[in-house]
Amino acid sequence: MTDTILKPLPAWPGARIAVVSPASNARTDRITRGLEVLWSLGYDAVASEHALGKHPPYFSGTPQERLDDLHTAFADPETRAIICTRGGYGSNYLLDGLDLNLIRKHPKPFFAYSDMTALQTWLLDQIGLVSFHGPMVAADFSVPDGVHVESFRKAITTGLVEVGAEQGMRILRGGRAIGPIYGGCLSILTASLGTRFAPQTEGKLLFLEDVGTKPYQIDRMLRQMIMAGKFEGVRGFIFGEMLNCGSRGADPLLLQQVIVSLLEPFNVPIAIGLRSGHVSGGNVTLPLGVEVELNLESDQPLLRYLEPAVAAAKHAS
Repeated sequence: MTDTILKPLPAWPGARIAVVSPASNARTDRITRGLEVLWSLGYDAVASEHALGKHPPYFSGTPQERLDDLHTAFADPETRAIICTRGGYGSNYLLDGLDLNLIRKHPKPFFAYSDMTALQTWLLDQIGLVSFHGPMVAADFSVPDGVHVESFRKAITTGLVEVGAEQGMRILRGGRAIGPIYGGCLSILTASLGTRFAPQTEGKLLFLEDVGTKPYQIDRMLRQMIMAGKFEGVRGFIFGEMLNCGSRGADPLLLQQVIVSLLEPFNVPIAIGLRSGHVSGGNVTLPLGVEVELNLESDQPLLRYLEPAVAAAKHAS
């Protein structure tokens, strides 16, 4: 575990972006459409060797092929950022084989969410690499209004991301907190408990999101995190949109009630609804690992980045 943050260089329009599939395979037509949108934004997006591959039962390639694509993307001097096609399942096969020294020597913005939370938190915990919880090629860039372009552009260059009610945030418990933001998909975080890849959450502002999970299942996962001591010292909680996380016939506010009840002992600010990760549209890019301010003291919730997610560098002319 490291306390030192490793910021990649920015990727301005014109830069090459490597597209990889570290977990499940994605539909070719959706990858193609996603690449076209990245090209329209001015980026030279290129699919890695196995990005469009298929390997039984549901992967894009063998673990070694997927790992090789990821290592190649990080090592390539012409590549300035890496974006996954989709999540699905399978990135946990790569954890033991990750070449941390190679990635430390060639840090790059790595955009993903869902199953890739396992890779992103491990890289952040072990080498301090800022991760980019944000849109993926087949999942988001391929669909109309799938990407919150403003936060994507700011995060990948040297801007400061700022999001609030317009991006879905609502207040569950007021307050204000400052600290490094951390987290990802709740299902993946809880799946890593009891392993050496478990998340290092103490002292963080914790962002948690999921999809298609009933309130009692969210309850169970949050309880598991609590019993593992993973909420001790957490400075605040920000939940995602929690898309399709209700129960048929139940009170629409049941999930919010569960969250407030479970987290009551921690006495920290809580927000919900931020559209990053599994969302209905406009996927917000949240760089993880850098300092932010969560301000829930007024009726207008605000998550404000206090530093860029990338290292300072002049825009290449």
